[in-house]
Parts: sequence; C-alpha cells; structure tokens
Amino acid sequence: MMRNIVVVPYDPQWQDLFEQEAEKIRSVLGDLLIEIHHIGSTSVPGLAAKPVIDMLPIVRDVALVDGLNPQFEAIGYEPMGENGIPGRRYFRKGGVYHRSHHLHIFGQDNLIGINRHLAFRDYLRSHPDIVAEYAALKQKLAKQFPDDIMSYSDGKDAFIKLHEAKALETFKRR
Repeated sequence: MMRNIVVVPYDPQWQDLFEQEAEKIRSVLGDLLIEIHHIGSTSVPGLAAKPVIDMLPIVRDVALVDGLNPQFEAIGYEPMGENGIPGRRYFRKGGVYHRSHHLHIFGQDNLIGINRHLAFRDYLRSHPDIVAEYAALKQKLAKQFPDDIMSYSDGKDAFIKLHEAKALETFKRR
C-alpha cells in the first residue's frame, strides 16, 4: 500500500491536538500511566512535518498495555505490538491514508527508548539552525519520494543518527 507523503509547515495547533488526544490516552491507561510526552516533529516549534502527532506515554509496566488493546481500538487505535522496537508498544490511529497519531508506549524501566526520543526532541527545540536544515531535508525528500515512505525514511536516517547521537551526548551531560 502506498501512502502519499506530505510535509507541511509547522502548525501551532499540533500542541492542542496532542493535549486533546493525551486526555483520551490518560483515560485508557489510568493508574498505569506515569506521564505522557509530545515527541516527533510536530512537537518542535518551527519544524515542518508530516501532520501526525507522535506521543510517548511512559507506563509502570509495558506488558500490562497488551491487555488494553480493546480499549485502544475503541478510541481508534490499531495495536501493532513492539513493531520492531523491543520493549515498546506501538499504536497508530487513522489508518494508512489518514494517519493522525502514533503512540510509542514504553515502560518506565526502558530508559534507552525514552531518553532517545526526549533527547532528540529537546535538542531540536534548542537548535533552530538544525531545525531549518532538517525541515529542508524533509521537504526535499517528500518531493523526491511522494509515495515511497521507505525511501523518505531512509533519506532522513543519516541526519537523524548524527543529531540523535549529539542529542544523547548533551542529554547525558545534564
């Protein structure tokens, strides 16, 4: 299945969309939830992005999330299991063509998974020059590969790895 890749300018409304959805996630996770973060490109002011809200709920025990799949399905999410990242529970909302949200749920003990996302987000938020460079790359790749998500993602890989390493180094020094 092909999905049209659209990268749009930053929209301040993305934060409101995160907050609205976070309330639904809180109601499903209940006491299992420790905290929930807005991550990904839509969480970085000024960064052009695919308009999909990425969320990082941190829970007490990630294994208990599997028992909540019916509740997530009831609010529109498709459970995807670990989906390639051990210790994570991944959910997507909106189907293939109208994707609106991604959930990356980690247990509180998975500091590698959690810190990786938060460090990269915070690094971008504090480096507007890198944000501009990343936005230009994403827009170029979306034009070059408008219906090839793998090539689009592969085109960002080296940039993300380079800056994620810098972000994690900065994060460790804090």
